[in-house]
This record gives sequence, structure tokens and C-alpha cells, in this order.
Amino acid sequence: MNEMNERNRTSEMTEMTEIVLPGVVAPEGLEIRHGAVPTAGAGRLVIAVEATGVSFAEQQMRRGRYYDQPPFPFVPGYDLVGRVLATGAGVDPQLVGQRVAALVKVGGWASHVVIEAADAVPVPTGLTAAEAETVVVNGITAWQMLHRQARVRSGQTVLVHGAGGGVGSVLVQLARAAGVTVLGTASPRHHEALRALGATPIDYRTGDVPARVRELAPGGVDAVFDHLGGRSVIDSWQLLAPGGALVAYGSASTRDDTGSKQWPVLKILARTMLWNTLPNGRSAHFYNIWAGRSFGKDRFRARLRADLGRVFEALRDGEVTAQIAAQLPLTAAAEALRLAESGAATGKVVLVP
Repeated sequence: MNEMNERNRTSEMTEMTEIVLPGVVAPEGLEIRHGAVPTAGAGRLVIAVEATGVSFAEQQMRRGRYYDQPPFPFVPGYDLVGRVLATGAGVDPQLVGQRVAALVKVGGWASHVVIEAADAVPVPTGLTAAEAETVVVNGITAWQMLHRQARVRSGQTVLVHGAGGGVGSVLVQLARAAGVTVLGTASPRHHEALRALGATPIDYRTGDVPARVRELAPGGVDAVFDHLGGRSVIDSWQLLAPGGALVAYGSASTRDDTGSKQWPVLKILARTMLWNTLPNGRSAHFYNIWAGRSFGKDRFRARLRADLGRVFEALRDGEVTAQIAAQLPLTAAAEALRLAESGAATGKVVLVP
């Protein structure tokens, strides 16, 4: 057994596995590639990945529909959690062995990833890698939309579209922790789980969502979080109470469309700009998790570290429960992607190298 453990450790140090998206393919078209573990380089870390996730971004990327994805082929994977395996010049060597999280946009579906040391966010003790992974991109997104853009307050009522999904389920929990009443759209299979989280579910498949929201909140809602785009974002704007805020953060309804991948996002941006000129006290935002990075990396990193730290605290303190839909091996990425795309999973599908 000791010899086997030693061989496993040696393999961890010398061999890397990564999942490659070669082009517009079905999930089964993902490729597995092996190679040498990379070196850190100055100012960088090598992370031995313990958990990475399947987000909606990867679903769009495999269709060539993500707004600013890189050219094929590339390694997908928006975020990760893992242990620092090695440090480069100028980086504290005592970081080796510490568990950290990182937002990378691409490259996370690998056993080893190199990142800039400044992009690593410490993971508090008491959280498993899979638990922490559920709230990296999802948690930052939910926290910043709630508290930096919509600026929700206790006693308000909000509408969360896709409340059973990765971002939606975190949004529901963080909003409830802030004393906010939550209405959440979801298919019936997710309704029991949403009620358990304290939200009022609304069936988006068979019901008239705007009519049901008006029935539950006759004066309108104080915020809507809309990842659907298309017609939904217009309905969402019209459901706002005076002084309410719309936060759009995607175009999921156009996932399977053809044509320009930029156009659906540009339409949302144009609408939010127009709506903000209207004298009705309501506001509209398009949330981009990377906003501001190109104009000030240090400020961006400080904000990300602070916000993810708050989400980790909420997770550790029980205000948020890790919604792990499934844990699958990294080499089963095709199965994981298929599951995430099915809409049957509540929470985050996690890959474990």
C-alpha cells in the first residue's frame, strides 16, 4: 500500500491530465490529453486541482456561443479549487500545500493549472474542495449582483430566474440570508428543493410567469436576476417596482441559436442603456464578472477576494449550503456536461481530478 501511495504521489508530480474542447462538438467529442506537469514561472503558482465545475459558460463554449471564448481547441473550465503544488520566483514558498480557489474563465478542467499568485483566494479550513467549488464563480456572481448592483435590503422581494441552477440556488440562499423574500422560476422537479431553501417556486414551463409574479407581488418586485435574455429580459424590466433593479447576466435562451454569438449580449446591453435613461427610478444592469479587470487588476482582485471571502464565510457558517448536483471524475467530463445541460441537476456539477 505504501508503494502504491508513493507511485500515486509521483504521478501527481509528473503527469497532467486535461480535457480539451476541439471545436463545436457533442459532449462526447471532448478529448482527454496527458502531458507533463507545468512549472510555475515567476510570480505564479502550480495548483493541483481538487475540484472544478461545469457552468453555463462551458455549455455555450462547446457550441461556439460564449461571448468572448478563445479559438478552438482549448481547455474549458471557469473556476477551480486545489492545493498549491509549487511556487515560482517571487512567491512565498510557504503557500505550498494551502488550499486556494481561482477564477480562470478557461483552463480549469485539468489536474494541474498555472495561475498568477495574486489570483489565488484562500479557502477557509472546514470546507471541502467540492463544497468550496460550488460557490466560486457562482458565489461571486450571486454576491456581486445582490449586494453591489441590486443592493438588496431586508424586507424586499426579488425574482430569481433559473433558481434551481448553480448561480440561482446560491442567489436564493444569499438573498434569504439578507432577509429578502425570493420568488424563483424553475421546472417542477426543482420546486421542493426551492421551498426547502425558503423560496416560492414558479413553474416557467407551463405557467404565465409575469402573471404569477404580479399575483404574488402586486406592486412589483424590488429586483430581478435574469440569465435568460431575449424576451425574458423585457418581461423582467416590466415586473420591477418603482426604484427596482434589473440585473441581467446572460442569454441562456439563445444557447442553441445560430448566427452571431455577440448579438444577444449586445441587445441586452443596448436595452439596459436605454432603460436607464427613462425617468422612472428603476435601474438596469448587465453583470459581467470580469468588469474592471482591464482597467485595474489590483482593484479587481481585491474586490474578488473580499466578495468570495464573504461567500466562503456564509458557506462555512451555514447561511449557504453547498448544492452539489453530482461529483464525477475529470475524465467523465462528457457525462458531467451532458448532465448539466439536461436541466435535471440542482446546483453545481463538480469534476474531481
